[in-house]
Amino acid sequence: MLHQPAAPAGKDHAVAFKTRLGVWMFLSYSLFYGAFVALNLWKPLWMETRILLGMNLATVYGFALIVVALIQALIYDAICRSKEHSMAAKFKEGEKK
Repeated sequence: MLHQPAAPAGKDHAVAFKTRLGVWMFLSYSLFYGAFVALNLWKPLWMETRILLGMNLATVYGFALIVVALIQALIYDAICRSKEHSMAAKFKEGEKK
């Protein structure tokens, strides 16, 4: 049994763009997570506050962290896929000339 990629992969011309986007998204999520940690550190009693459907702030913020991570992943995938297609098309046009 051979272990090979399912599809042949060529050169990825969007690596620099995807790296920058990934770093910016990581930093934005880190700030969001850092605010959660800071809130727990400096104002822990606030986490007991009931804010949504009887759930406290800690629970709502925790679910928000998960949801935001999933949304960011979907956004990253969509943007990177679009950029890969546009860069591949641009590169193919350059080869034809």
